[in-house]
Amino acid sequence: MTKYLKDYILYINEKLKKCTDPLEIDEIMAEHKDKIQFMQHERIVHFLVTMMFAIILVIFIFAQLVVENIGLTILIILIMVLVAAYIKHYYFLENTVQNMYKIYDEILMKKKELSQK
Repeated sequence: MTKYLKDYILYINEKLKKCTDPLEIDEIMAEHKDKIQFMQHERIVHFLVTMMFAIILVIFIFAQLVVENIGLTILIILIMVLVAAYIKHYYFLENTVQNMYKIYDEILMKKKELSQK
């Protein structure tokens, strides 16, 4: 997903720079709106999964306080690694979606420019 998003951002920025036709800018805008919606959905799903694993982690930590078990300790460490990876990926998704909003604003400005010509 990371490579997909990075490639898409490069692609849409190049397409926006080269655009000189009002009809083409409408196509770019429609495509970008679809991608934003897709990424917003992806972001929500990752947020929910991250929160689920964080809650499971807290439950297992409390269980470890009650029942000292080496297997539970190993499980806690594994879940911590997963939560850290999910947080890192969610951080990337959040920042990328916000960047996509800025690109959408650039598309709107370009559309205004092209409509005034």
